[in-house]
Amino acid sequence: MYKNLEAEIVRHGIPKEKIAKAIGKSYVTFTLKLKGKSSFLYEEALVIQETFFPECDLKNLFRRDDKRVA
Repeated sequence: MYKNLEAEIVRHGIPKEKIAKAIGKSYVTFTLKLKGKSSFLYEEALVIQETFFPECDLKNLFRRDDKRVA
């Protein structure tokens, strides 16, 4: 799960549909990526960061917050 990205989306009030369109994905595919069900491609991450969150560090914005139990 990408909690930092989710928080920035909410903080900026950006519709997820708009971000999905910017990376050429459907809303459903984007939300699956956001939940960590599939990964963002590097190119997709760059488009999102540069277009919507240029003030955010790419590495921090896309840090995964998955909790894995050993």
